[in-house]
Formats: sequence, C-alpha cells, structure tokens
Amino acid sequence: MPSIYFSVVWPDETRSQCYSPSTVIKKYIVEGESYEVELFLEKVREGLGEASDRVSAKFGFSCSAAADELRTIEERIEKANYPKGSKVLVKRITENDL
Repeated sequence: MPSIYFSVVWPDETRSQCYSPSTVIKKYIVEGESYEVELFLEKVREGLGEASDRVSAKFGFSCSAAADELRTIEERIEKANYPKGSKVLVKRITENDL
C-alpha cells in the first residue's frame, strides 16, 4: 500500500513533514493549497481516519502511525494557539511506493 508524506508550512513559517499510510489523504488535502488551521485539522482528521480504515481493511489492524501523526498535528496546533484565520500551506505531497 503506497504511503504519503505531506510537507506543510505552519502559520509561523515553520515546516513539518507529515505521514499518511494511504494515498486517500489526497482526497482531503491538495498540494499547493492553503487551509485555515481549523479546516486543515478537520481534513487531516478525516483523511487519516480513512487511511487507517483502509489499512485495517487490508491488513486486519488499524494503523497506529496514522493515529500518532494526527495526535502530533493536534498537539502542535493546540500548543501554537494560532490566531483565528491563520493558514497552513500544504507545500508538497510525495508518494512513497514501498
């Protein structure tokens, strides 16, 4: 199952590389697009949830890496307390076809 890395630029201009165990995340976020922080979090929650479901359907167990990535993103957003209307840029999406 191909996985995805998506690089984001946070409102404070810091960068992160995030992971999804499935390409399904591309239904939720688009390379080059900016999303308000709240919308980005909503899209990532849905996308990583569906990605974990796909792993579960294929392998019989949910993907802890997807849950860990979501927790990391949620914690970052909570700690940063970005001002309302701040945006996250999805800089790049890369498939990892292992």
